[in-house]
Amino acid sequence: MGQSGDLKNDSGRYGNIKYMKCTPENDFFPDLANTARTDVIFFCSPNNPSGHAASRQQLQQLVEFAQVNGSIIVYDAAYAAYVSDSSPKSIYEIPGSRKVAIEISSFSKIAGFTGVRLGWTVVPKELLYLNGFPVIHDFNRIICTSFNGASNIAQAGGLACLTREGFKEVMCKVDYYKENAKILAETFNSLGFRVYGGSNAPYVWVHFPGSRSWDVFNWILDKTHIITVPGIGFGPAGEGYIRVSAFGHRENILEASKRLKTLLC
Repeated sequence: MGQSGDLKNDSGRYGNIKYMKCTPENDFFPDLANTARTDVIFFCSPNNPSGHAASRQQLQQLVEFAQVNGSIIVYDAAYAAYVSDSSPKSIYEIPGSRKVAIEISSFSKIAGFTGVRLGWTVVPKELLYLNGFPVIHDFNRIICTSFNGASNIAQAGGLACLTREGFKEVMCKVDYYKENAKILAETFNSLGFRVYGGSNAPYVWVHFPGSRSWDVFNWILDKTHIITVPGIGFGPAGEGYIRVSAFGHRENILEASKRLKTLLC
């Protein structure tokens, strides 16, 4: 199990990982005053599965926490292109973050590269271990030892996405999926459910209080032939939720909305 420790079967948690509770009750941001110090903090914004994008104030708190504790933040920004409000799209928008954070992202969620596997990692030169040694030196050594690089065709596709015309097309697709997410969120809202996400990410996080997420998944699949994702699959805090994806053709999203309304009205 490496550094994560043993899996605790009853809780679905690994022994050496400290879990930060992020739920609607705390606006999907942990209580850092009661969070244990760790060497590495993994944080995803916009978040999968909840769709929540951390605010500038929240990320400032996270950076300050890392500074005080000597922690390194690994910031997953795979859904940054979906941010629709004033929430930061990069951890590096926060002062001081270059000294405590690594940012990772990919073309998977913005350009449909999920199977192609092309992404990037930003390791600032300012990021140092507590002894003053640059993290980039270790990162470069590990990558050069274990990875020969993405294929030429994948890199060519990524570069095409970053041209003026290519990026315009990519963002048109992002807007398309954001509209899908809006339709799904409005569907569940109209049915009286507590819905999260649907604006800053291509996911809708729906609460079914008092129900097991696998039971909700099976019920919807059996009655409507719609596949969702049981929230428990994302960890213990996901029990009672399902995640609904906006990745799909508009006609399928509209048909799903129609079926859900027929089932849940």
